[in-house]
Amino acid sequence: MLSKPFRNLPKKVRIVEVGPRDGLQNEKTIISLEDKIQFIKLLAKAGLREIEATSFVRADKIPQMADSLLLYQQLKNDPDLKNTSLLALVPNSEGMKRALDAGVKDIAIFTSTSNSFNQKNINATIDESLERIKEVLVIARNNNIRARGYISTVFGCPYEGKTSLDELKKITQFLKDQGVSEVSLGDTIGIANPLQVSEVVEFLNRDFALDFFSMHFHDTRGMAVANVLASLEMGITSFDSSAGGLGGCPYAVGASGNVATEDLYFLFESMGIQTGIDIGKLALATENILSKINHESPSKFLKAFKSQGF
Repeated sequence: MLSKPFRNLPKKVRIVEVGPRDGLQNEKTIISLEDKIQFIKLLAKAGLREIEATSFVRADKIPQMADSLLLYQQLKNDPDLKNTSLLALVPNSEGMKRALDAGVKDIAIFTSTSNSFNQKNINATIDESLERIKEVLVIARNNNIRARGYISTVFGCPYEGKTSLDELKKITQFLKDQGVSEVSLGDTIGIANPLQVSEVVEFLNRDFALDFFSMHFHDTRGMAVANVLASLEMGITSFDSSAGGLGGCPYAVGASGNVATEDLYFLFESMGIQTGIDIGKLALATENILSKINHESPSKFLKAFKSQGF
């Protein structure tokens, strides 16, 4: 007799919108401060309650994020965003100090399970990156700032291939010990498959509660939604996504965008799982930002939704 799948589906899921930072950071067209603010406010109106708004990185490295201080200063007291958490990515203690000056209340920090990727991405080994993170988190704790952690290349590295689960566990434990509120597990090059996802989640669940994790999939090979579904079956209820599927990684050739928020909306809502998203308002937010960068979205659901004349 066949076992019945999806017997323990949650009533709702949590979606962290990363489009304004992760989705836009590598766009060659510099988007105006006003357009970024409008994008974030439209996402909030669509029901997204956690939005990664910007990053406090060097402007010469990521020109798109050069206006991070002005952006956050204009958004932090906006009445339309009073129920929305605005996350800012910080790479080191210097970035953390700039985030403090801006009034940031929620940050994200990042590392990788691959030394080669870390060297390309942030010019540091894994251990060196953890030392930087430790410095950032000391400042965060002293200022009552919530921090989430990103771990890249969990499912494979463009330079090293398969990465170590033991290294993943070590980094996760370090971040937990340093007080991060959650860890986002990144499929940086979109190479994961549902079986691998199940194996990674099962491995981590031996030592950590599943509500400590969020999943961050790229759709490079068209597997992101399948991998989200596998995560859901394993008990994960938190997912990162990007409006319209914007994004990619400059240090991973061919790594196309994050899974589209619209596609996750359809996956979950069609299965009776609440997302809190107003899809019409989300589509408007996505179409608005796409018009600024002259892109089409890879989101299949958004294309179908548009064809119905939303």
